[in-house]
Amino acid sequence: MKTIGKGLFSATLGLIAFGLLLFVPAGTLHYWQAWVFLAVFAASTWIPSVYLMRTNPAALERRMRFGPTAETRPLQRIVIAVIFICFPAMFVVSVIDHRLGWSTVPTAVCLLGDALVAVGLVLAMVVVIQNGYAAANVTVEADQTLVSTGLYGLVRHPMYTGNVALMIGVPLALGSYWGLLFLVPGLIVLVLRILDEEQLLIHALPGYREYTERVRYRLLPYVW
Repeated sequence: MKTIGKGLFSATLGLIAFGLLLFVPAGTLHYWQAWVFLAVFAASTWIPSVYLMRTNPAALERRMRFGPTAETRPLQRIVIAVIFICFPAMFVVSVIDHRLGWSTVPTAVCLLGDALVAVGLVLAMVVVIQNGYAAANVTVEADQTLVSTGLYGLVRHPMYTGNVALMIGVPLALGSYWGLLFLVPGLIVLVLRILDEEQLLIHALPGYREYTERVRYRLLPYVW
């Protein structure tokens, strides 16, 4: 029950925070792109979270440990700190772009952005369902075992693949092209996070080195 309560509180708090990031810079509630985004975000996170509450509350607990203080590796603290700055800034810039009309984004493109947001969020949750040790911070637990099937049979870091879809989808969903500029620093810190995480996994997770030889791509098949 404690995990369920924390999960519901965290999800509600996140929705409120997103609402403030969207409607305060917009200066209005008449912003359909923001309402659709919030609906997609809620459905794509709450439904899988409820499933995890019922089937694997420990995995959900791991997902709620995040932030620079949750990281033990110095580079990961820096990476998360940069993400904590860039992600809200992406929202604010995207909203201001829409408000001032810097970009003209067709409705179809906004809906495509919502689809990418849904794919990114659901993909991250599917990863947690397939690998209960997929935490929000970079760590290896004492009893952790290697997962190499499902999405992990396609790329070594499928959760981060979902993050890329999310980074592309958010600005488009909010009616902005300028927000896509944050994709550049986002990808840079994501690559740094992956490379540093793999150093830990190779040395601390049995079988990971052999796994990297079988599954060659880290983020996107046939790309990297």
